[in-house]
Amino acid sequence: MKCMADLCVIPFNHQVSVADEIATCHRVLQTYALDIQLHGYGTNLYGDWDEVFGAIKACHEALHNSGIVRISSTIKVGTRTDKDQTIQDKIQAVEDRLL
Repeated sequence: MKCMADLCVIPFNHQVSVADEIATCHRVLQTYALDIQLHGYGTNLYGDWDEVFGAIKACHEALHNSGIVRISSTIKVGTRTDKDQTIQDKIQAVEDRLL
């Protein structure tokens, strides 16, 4: 089953910026067979359900392995059975209505 997820990873690193940790996570995500789109407050992921959640788990593991002891993530996930709709398809549907 395909799914689209919006992932926001919040590593508790005792710093104001988490850009280094998010870059680490993004590098991990890029090793998976997913459509990935970084945005200002998270990352959209599209692909097979198990691959998406495996990638999220790998992000947590990579951050823990780098010394981050606490991570909080929010995940919104959606599925549909009527068609295969990519992240760009969803964006385009709205942009078409803005013309």
